[in-house]
Amino acid sequence: MMLKIYRVLGKKGRITIPYEIRQRIGFRYNDVLSFTQQNDGSVLVRREKICDNCNEFAEEFEENFTLEDFLDSLSEEEQRNALLHLSMLWAEKQKH
Repeated sequence: MMLKIYRVLGKKGRITIPYEIRQRIGFRYNDVLSFTQQNDGSVLVRREKICDNCNEFAEEFEENFTLEDFLDSLSEEEQRNALLHLSMLWAEKQKH
């Protein structure tokens, strides 16, 4: 069953993902989401897995915890894996 819910994009570009959608998809607090524009103009939103133990310290995150703070909290190997992952995503987008 397709669920369609409308939200208004705020002037700072913020929007709340509806609770029903977060529940169905399994999005959780502090998930890292990617947004990919498809050729037909639609946008694909997906949860990205950057590290294996992210949930171990997710409870410690503050509301204004930045991506930079998150990356600084990773081990060197996890930072390298995140960099490789993001670099591959960037390179893939450059092909299109």
